[in-house]
Amino acid sequence: MEKNIQIGQVQASLDGPLFVFAGPCVIESPQLCFEIADLLLSIQKTTGIGIVFKASFDKANRSSITSFRGPGLSEGLKVLAEVRQRTGLPVMTDVHEPDQAAEAGKVVDCLQVPAFLCRQTDLLVACAQTGKVVNVKKGQFVSPEEMTNVVEKVRAAGNEQILLTERGTFFGYNRLVNDMTAIPAMQSLGCPVVFDATHSTQRPGGLGNASAGQRNMAPVLARAAVAAGANGLFMEVHPDPDKAQCDAACMMPLDWVKDLLEECQGIHKLVHRRQTT
Repeated sequence: MEKNIQIGQVQASLDGPLFVFAGPCVIESPQLCFEIADLLLSIQKTTGIGIVFKASFDKANRSSITSFRGPGLSEGLKVLAEVRQRTGLPVMTDVHEPDQAAEAGKVVDCLQVPAFLCRQTDLLVACAQTGKVVNVKKGQFVSPEEMTNVVEKVRAAGNEQILLTERGTFFGYNRLVNDMTAIPAMQSLGCPVVFDATHSTQRPGGLGNASAGQRNMAPVLARAAVAAGANGLFMEVHPDPDKAQCDAACMMPLDWVKDLLEECQGIHKLVHRRQTT
């Protein structure tokens, strides 16, 4: 089973340093992506934490038909390629359809399977066959133990470079809860586990035609997840979250990121030291 995974220059492993996926929910403009990526690069240089830039070229699962979805596959991949070239940061994007995987795999370092699609066999296989790292978000409707089947599908397609991401479980309507025991449960499958700090505060469909959220709770959950043994963090960030065109209610302000990551880095080192002594 794969334990040490390289995403560009970033190590993602069960026993390595803390790593982070961060960026805007969706590519709103090239300029916004460059601004965020430049700051993330600065944080990486200051903290030594490996950061992968994440942004979506298309958000196919928005609540409303009128919601902004992004620039699409072709234009979105051009932006991600430029972010990678300008900053040297590895990049990740999510794919919603099997025929998007090969094209995206030519540009990005990691392909992400959205939570709602984590059981879609054709999508998982298509992502696996690119040979790129595959990050699968655990569905809000799936138990940690059921992710065994997801991992087996990717491995059966010849890819051992698998990450799993916890992002909350449905509890009634418009509510997510986090069970931190999901982290070690999924790690037992031999995959590094990432915790999605921002989507875990989401209240899906809570605004009727958009999702609500509690971004002020994201740092609390991030620290708790790292204390529970999470190998990496996922967070969507924006210079002005209230004006973000996707997931504005749970997006984290950019000026929170550095201090939070330094705190989580300290927690991660303490937990890892205790596990190895």
